[in-house]
Amino acid sequence: MTLLPGMAFAANADGSTPIDLTGSSVGLFAIGIFVLAYVLVMAEEFTHLRKSKPVIIAAGIIWAAIAWTYQANGLPANLPEEAIRHNLLEYAELMLFLLVAMTYINTMEERRVFEALRSWLISSGFGFRALFWITGILAFFISPVADNLTTALLMCAVVLAVGGDNLKFVTLACINIVVAANAGGAFSPFGDITTLMVWQKGIIDFWGFFALFIPAAVNFLVPSAIMHFAIPNEHPTVSDEKVVMQRGAKQIILLFLATIATAVSFHNFLQLPPVIGMLTGLGYLQVFGFFLKKTAHREISVADDTEAAEQDEQIGSPVAFDVFNPIARAEWDTLLFFYGVVACVGGLGFLGYLGMASDIMYNQWGATSANIAVGILSAIVDNIPVMFAVLTMNPAMDTGQWLLVTLTAGVGGSLLSIGSAAGVALMGQARGKYTFFSHLKWTPVIALGYAASIATHFWINSHLFT
Repeated sequence: MTLLPGMAFAANADGSTPIDLTGSSVGLFAIGIFVLAYVLVMAEEFTHLRKSKPVIIAAGIIWAAIAWTYQANGLPANLPEEAIRHNLLEYAELMLFLLVAMTYINTMEERRVFEALRSWLISSGFGFRALFWITGILAFFISPVADNLTTALLMCAVVLAVGGDNLKFVTLACINIVVAANAGGAFSPFGDITTLMVWQKGIIDFWGFFALFIPAAVNFLVPSAIMHFAIPNEHPTVSDEKVVMQRGAKQIILLFLATIATAVSFHNFLQLPPVIGMLTGLGYLQVFGFFLKKTAHREISVADDTEAAEQDEQIGSPVAFDVFNPIARAEWDTLLFFYGVVACVGGLGFLGYLGMASDIMYNQWGATSANIAVGILSAIVDNIPVMFAVLTMNPAMDTGQWLLVTLTAGVGGSLLSIGSAAGVALMGQARGKYTFFSHLKWTPVIALGYAASIATHFWINSHLFT
């Protein structure tokens, strides 16, 4: 008894390419497992089951089913092995790249860089409308360097601190932060995992992403300009909180910029994978961390106990810096979720489903319609598997269309609060004040920004379309 379509054997008699199993029992089984896993991912907020767990198990089941099917039917067992090894290599490059970036962000957080920025904003005396714009603009410009999740959490902390019980301000400011963080991440290779995937694939060079700056800004500014008039024209109570950055904070910021420059240079001038440059930059941080550890006695040097106590309160009790602490605090759930996604989508591609989807979307619908649909789909399903699926399909598109799908996959998640990591995180941080339905109320306005950004891209980057 065979689980495969009879004609598949004849079509692949030489065993050089995977068999199309989209109509087979194993294919339907794999689809069912993936859908079940993703339902559990989307229900994370209610079940509190970390999203990495179901997709990792699903990946193992899918590939085990594929390998068993090939062996049971006397097909080349090396094909599934080669395919999963290829997926693992892709994952390893992206995982190590993200791990270095997360380590730097966690280090800056430990050195209280973000706390110092937050305290300055809280004590500034700005009104609600000014803070609405300041937090949005900062989210837009910080997320291209830091990830949009960290950026959104930082800005939300400011909003909650100054907004207090003003529900309308907190709700609208959180929506604005989610839109701004996602838009800011769309025009930089470092801003989102999806842009990073496109860059590491070599489809668009580093500087090519900045063609999306104006469309991304439009995506942020259109809904913000409309929401501005709903913000209460009031001033919050000013706080006199002061935070002092810990020793080495400024140098670590410079080292992070040097690490980014190293990654870009290795890729552009030496044709090496960007991850090699990032890992070299991790070495910069390790050496500087060694210096901080050896000179930890300089953390506090004051004349009397009273002053020491005051400084303790400002910068926290001094602990010798250890680079492995920020590494340990990386978003391991996200990194492992990414593995599960890469392996699951790779398995579905091996079975033939991505080829079928590519034919329907890019040959029948056309590239523009397909890429706009990718953005809308990203509001429901995480943009990581969506973009990885597109990259695996590798449809024949010009630079303009690849930039379009990069833009839509990045900003499409703003349409719903569950459409991006930033939105999901803020629902937890501002529980009861920023909710799925409070965001949904403003979805039509956000959709205007989505449509305007696409139109702007076609207008200002028309020379990139062939």
